[in-house]
Amino acid sequence: MYVIVAGGGKIGANVTRSLLRLGNEVTLIEQRRDRFEQLEDEFEHQVQRGDATELYVLERAGIARPPDVVLALTGDDEDNMIIGQIAREKYGVPKVIARVNDPRNQSHFDLLGISPTICATSSVMALVEHEVPEHDLIHLLELRGENLEIVEVQIDGDSPSAGRSVEALSLPEGSRLISVMRGGRAEIAVGSTVLEAGDQVLAILETGKEDELRRVLLRR
Repeated sequence: MYVIVAGGGKIGANVTRSLLRLGNEVTLIEQRRDRFEQLEDEFEHQVQRGDATELYVLERAGIARPPDVVLALTGDDEDNMIIGQIAREKYGVPKVIARVNDPRNQSHFDLLGISPTICATSSVMALVEHEVPEHDLIHLLELRGENLEIVEVQIDGDSPSAGRSVEALSLPEGSRLISVMRGGRAEIAVGSTVLEAGDQVLAILETGKEDELRRVLLRR
């Protein structure tokens, strides 16, 4: 693949390093002179200095080819939105992946149709919530392009689903149970699987169906 990476911070540099190790062609764009010089020592001709929101900088990096993927990984959400928009709408780049630094800005990326996105803060919070002994429903992964998400639900003794089989549950349309974690072991959820208190259930569902699923499994 040919990949353009905008943003030469730790994430951008590590992604570039990994892509090159896998044999891909990469151009890394970094605006700060001190960081650019450090990156140039390692990547040489594969790094360019400039503001990736500027057309001439992107064109110098080869966006008109176009690349297979553009990664907008700067530390500024507004810049990442601009880079994503330019890549998709002006140059027809087939795949744009953007970094979201502040989860509160996620809706802006969604409105602009920039997907998929990655947000370290949201990922860390999901892991933290997962470790809380008494959580009910937490978001693990959003597949915005497919309008789907994966959530984890913890069944407790008061849950209406405890003691019932999957096939006996009136799950909302557009949702499926994937697996059940019990006693540190996971099994695929099938129709005959009986849910028990303490189970951690993974489900895939259409975005916006969380409350319906919560009512069926938890009644909260």
